[in-house]
Amino acid sequence: MVGSARAEEDTISNESSANLKVGFVTHAGGAHLDAYFTALAAAEEVGSVVLADADGKSETMARNILGEKLRQVYKDCNRLFAQEKPAMALISMEAKESPAAIRAALEAGCHVFAEKPACTRAEDFQLLVEMANSKDLYLMLALANRLNPEIVEAKRLIATGLLGKIYGLEMHLIADQTRLTKPSYQQTWQAHRDRAGGGHLAWLGIHWLDLAMYLTNSRIKQVAGFAGNVGGQPIDVEDSAAMSMRFDNGTYGTLTSGYYLDRGYHSLIKIWGAAGWLQISREMPNSVEWYSNKTSKTETFTGPSDHNAYSTFVRAAVRASAGLQSPPLTGDESLYVLKTIFGLYRAAESGKTQQIE
Repeated sequence: MVGSARAEEDTISNESSANLKVGFVTHAGGAHLDAYFTALAAAEEVGSVVLADADGKSETMARNILGEKLRQVYKDCNRLFAQEKPAMALISMEAKESPAAIRAALEAGCHVFAEKPACTRAEDFQLLVEMANSKDLYLMLALANRLNPEIVEAKRLIATGLLGKIYGLEMHLIADQTRLTKPSYQQTWQAHRDRAGGGHLAWLGIHWLDLAMYLTNSRIKQVAGFAGNVGGQPIDVEDSAAMSMRFDNGTYGTLTSGYYLDRGYHSLIKIWGAAGWLQISREMPNSVEWYSNKTSKTETFTGPSDHNAYSTFVRAAVRASAGLQSPPLTGDESLYVLKTIFGLYRAAESGKTQQIE
């Protein structure tokens, strides 16, 4: 009992002493800045934030949201890392520019939370993961859906064996085509492959690919499919991808990833097993529905409607960087989903199934 009490005392001490300094690196076009600043403002483990804002486009927003937590603003991230020595860097930049900023953060000894896809080639991200691992640092992509209550519950249910052996997955994640018709969007980095690495699949479909592997505790080993611009808008990234997958546990799966709607989203993750099925869909927000032949009934779990995915995920990354918990995902997991995406692009261009290693 003495040991238990001591451990609890140490945990309380660690919690109360958390006063993390976060270096935030961005520029014009950085994604989800409002959500990230808000998450850092709310995270009690964050004591201060220092900002590298190369073109000055984000400083006003940062000051309005972070208030006194924002301690200093720099133009250059290298100077920030040299002067401030933050424990964690949050990097939200266009994919082409991200690797250099991530490397600078790792060289400075920072754990890194990076907006996806954070590269235009998986090989570039692999070098960063190897560097992070060699330094015992975390490198975490912003795949924030992992900590949604319905995802946490679905993973728990599958892990109990409720569905039995997993047979297959069917997924779609569909967003609006409307954004692609706007000249303002057509000029952003997300609309250009040399700056973004890819289109809908690299920007949104990435979430569902990560969840497919995370929920089933397996890895995608082969991919085949198509990717292209079916809507005909003046962008040079795909607005549609149709993907087939084989997992290392023998499961097969499909994903449709595209910009098709006038507004909003349609989404589905459905998993079939020998003993039942489970699904998460946009039609039942914050919920997971399942059936098991062990009980012969359909059941539903619904999480809180006020859950904020980015605030929860950013705080988990902060707490991991402070040594208070494990990271919400690893650099190796982040890299693997990127390898899967770029594998699909190779499959679409070559017409040949691609192995993912």
